[in-house]
Amino acid sequence: VQLQASGGGLVQAGDSLRLPCTASGLTSNKYALGWFRQAPGTERVFVAAITWNSGRTYYGTSVKGRFTISRDNAENTMYLQMNSLKYGDTAIYYCAAGLLTSDLLNNYYSPAPYDDWGQGTQVTVSS
Repeated sequence: VQLQASGGGLVQAGDSLRLPCTASGLTSNKYALGWFRQAPGTERVFVAAITWNSGRTYYGTSVKGRFTISRDNAENTMYLQMNSLKYGDTAIYYCAAGLLTSDLLNNYYSPAPYDDWGQGTQVTVSS
């Protein structure tokens, strides 16, 4: 699966951004796609994930209630709508894809079960 994330930029605290991630090479609906982010000097952290077939969603604690993940199966595109952005949301945002296995469902918050990654898009929130 090839992934292309975009939509990042420089915004002020309280603003909104929407990040699209276009996927190619999805051979079935048995995938989960997710967003992770990584700030300088830190590990890659789970943001949100969505199952491609049913659209079930999962969120990291720090973004729950502010971010919304969605997908458009016809366009093979996943979105991350980010509202009420905070300085602490500043990071490179990566989209990822993995086969929808029990391992992924049990460990969706870990980068490990995701096999394919996009190149990342920078989100900078000024305070």
